[in-house]
Parts: sequence; structure tokens; C-alpha cells
Amino acid sequence: MKINKTLFISIIVISLFGILMIYSASHIWAEYKYGDALKYVKNQGLFFLIGLFLMNMVSKVNYRWYYKNANKILLICFILLILVLIPGVGSVRNGSRSWFGIGPFGIQPSEAAKLGLIIFVSKYLSNNENEIKNIKRGVLPILGLTLLMFFIIMLQPDFGTGTILVMAIVGLLFVGGVSIKFFLRIGLVGLLGVIGLIIAAPYRLARILSFVDPWKDPLGSGFQIIQSLYAIGPGGLFGMGFGNSIQKHFYLPEPQTDFIFSIISEEFGFLGVIIVVTLFLIIIISCFIICTKTNNLFSKYLAFGITFQFSFQALLNLMVVVGLIPVTGVTLPFLSYGGSSLLISMSSMGILLNISREL
Repeated sequence: MKINKTLFISIIVISLFGILMIYSASHIWAEYKYGDALKYVKNQGLFFLIGLFLMNMVSKVNYRWYYKNANKILLICFILLILVLIPGVGSVRNGSRSWFGIGPFGIQPSEAAKLGLIIFVSKYLSNNENEIKNIKRGVLPILGLTLLMFFIIMLQPDFGTGTILVMAIVGLLFVGGVSIKFFLRIGLVGLLGVIGLIIAAPYRLARILSFVDPWKDPLGSGFQIIQSLYAIGPGGLFGMGFGNSIQKHFYLPEPQTDFIFSIISEEFGFLGVIIVVTLFLIIIISCFIICTKTNNLFSKYLAFGITFQFSFQALLNLMVVVGLIPVTGVTLPFLSYGGSSLLISMSSMGILLNISREL
């Protein structure tokens, strides 16, 4: 059977556009830091080729394989999350011990853990349709497992990835039939938990305050948001032109990562924003079509989980960039620089492409 061509082509197009924008956003910084203006774009190009190979291979692996090996996959994810916390094993980057250093590259196990948990929960929900109506026996075990993974990821710390993980699982439970009243109750508990996390780490409170009024500390906690808005503002309808961004000249820190959308807005204006948002919508709609058309219960939950995770991550990044929520450190799928994010995103889409073969 043929794969969903619309989804496949959209992923290729947005990934190639991401490589183009990574070059534009990073070449000045890369030249200054490494003496090689093409360093970031070469790395991303390599990961794109590997990701393309993986997506093609994964699209040919029957999704039932993940059902059979869900427990093993989750166990491996937990082991990697624990190993990365060990000094000398995991590497510290930007204040977080969340990477395995492999030569000049870094692999982030928390990216794989998101997918691993979605696979496990999808299997659980497909096997426990009746139990899921019972909060104590059906829902609390999954929430406990999710919170365990969340707190391990928070030890790195990586609040953004942990948040996406929880939101994706909550979305899956909702699709599984859990009452909305239950989510309202745990929402209050979650809010109290977030407050506790903020109190435990003062830098998170600084991010909250900088979100409310970034100009109160323009050279500190509010710096990134202000520079991002300075990039978006002048873009106008058609932007300043490819390669003509001002903010990438050491104003917006490492613009090729979390804030690449700011550079897209600056160089391509509102037109660039529409193009990117349209590509994301095409991908998300294609994913939801696969979710609704598949008849196998496990593949339905798996497709929904991957779609929720991708949608939440993209939305979270865009909201940060335009100043609607505090900085979370979440990358923009397929566009931001980062090998781990790109490989897992393309592999996840490979699973959806495999499910689409049976439609």
C-alpha cells in the first residue's frame, strides 16, 4: 500500500526550508565561534539525510512491532534518562545535563522518551478499554508512570520537554474516554505542582516575570523575548529579504534553535509566517486524517499520541517566540537546529506513514 504522499512531501519541504533558514540564522555566529560559517547547516543537513533514511525505514516497519515491544522500548528509555544524569556519562549544555556527547554531536534521550511513553500508553489503552473508565485502576497507573518520567526529565532539568510529554499523554487519555471533570481536578493539582517547581528553581520565576514585563530586565531574563519581538516587528508583509536579518548579528542568542521562527518572520515577514503555519497545518491535518481512518485500536491511539505531541510542541514554541508564554526551551519541529529533535520527529512521522499504508 502507498503512504500518505501529502504528509511525506510536507515533511520534506518544511525540513529543507528549515535547513535553508538554519544557514541564514547561524552562519554569522558559526563563523565567529567555529571559523566555519557552514557548521550548523552541514550538521543539520547530515541529520536530515539520516532522518530521511530512518523515516523511510520506519515507514516500512509494521506498527504492530511497537505493540509487541512497547515494554522493552519504555524500559530502554528510562535507562537512558537515568544514564544521562550521571556525571561523566551525560553532557551539560546550556545548564542542562540532558545530552550524550558523541564527538561533535549530542543525542538527547528525552526526545526518544516522549515517543517511547506514547507507544507504551497506546498499548495500555488498547488493552484496557473498560478499565480506563475507572480512575483508580485505569488512569492513575498511567499518570504515575508519566509523572515519574516527567520528574526524571526535570532532574536534567528540561521543563519544556517534560511539559510536552505530559500534555501528549493527557491528550491520549482524553481520547481514551477519561472524563473532562477528572482533567479539571488534576489541572488544579498540576498548577500547584508548577508553582512548586517555580519556587524550587528561581530561574523559572525569573522567566515568568520576564514574560509579564520583559523590559523590567532587558539585559537579563527578558533579553530573549525582547530580541525576538524586535526580529518579528520589522518583518512587515514581505520581510527584509533572505539573509538580511539584523537580530542574528549577535542580538538574538543562537537564533538557529528555539527562536528560528523569529528570523523567518524578520526575513520573510507575514508571508513567511503564513507559509510556515500552512505547512504545519497540512502536516497536522494529514496526521489527524490518519488517526480517524485507521481501524486498529493501538494504531489509532499511537497516531493520536504522536500527533498531539507534535502539535503541542509546535504550538508551544510559536507561543514563546511571539511572547504569549514564558521561554520554555522547546524547539520548533523540523525547523530548529537539533539532530535529536529532527531524527525523532522524522521517525515519529515514519510510524504515521506506516499506519497510512493500511488506509
